[in-house]
Amino acid sequence: MDILDTIQNLQIAYYLRSTRWAYPLINLSHVLSIAVLFGTILAFDLRLLGRSRALPLRPLARHLLPLAVSAFCLAATTGFLMFAVNPRDVWGNPFFPWKLGFIALAGLNAAYFHLRTFPRIEGLAGRPPAPVRAAALLSISLWLSVIVCGRMIAFS
Repeated sequence: MDILDTIQNLQIAYYLRSTRWAYPLINLSHVLSIAVLFGTILAFDLRLLGRSRALPLRPLARHLLPLAVSAFCLAATTGFLMFAVNPRDVWGNPFFPWKLGFIALAGLNAAYFHLRTFPRIEGLAGRPPAPVRAAALLSISLWLSVIVCGRMIAFS
C-alpha cells in the first residue's frame, strides 16, 4: 500500500465519500477560505502598489495578516480533505503540481517580503520602491495562478 492508498483509506475520506453533504460543505469552506485569503492578500498588495496611501501600512498588516494566515490554514485543511476523497485522480491531474508549486512560490515570496523587505520600509508615503511593487505584483500573480489551477483541477 502506498501513501495515496493510505490517504484514500483514512476514515475522514470514507466519511466524505459516503455522506451527501459533507464533501459539498468542505468544498464550500475551501472556496470561502480562498476568497478571504485572496481578498486580504489583494487588499494588502494593492496598498503596497500605492493604492489607499492614507491607510498606514503596519497597522493594515497587523489587521490583515492574521486573517490571511487563518484563511490559508482553513484552505489547506479543506484542500487536503478534498484531495483525500480521491487522491489518485487529483495526483494525476496535470494542474495539481502546478497549483502546489504556485502555493510554494507564493509562500516563499511572502516569507521573503515579510522577513527581509517589509522591516526595511517605513510609511510608503510616496511611490513604493521597486522591490515592494515587484513583491506585490508577484504575490497577486501567484495567488491568481493558484486559483486558476484549482478551478482547472475541478473541471478537468
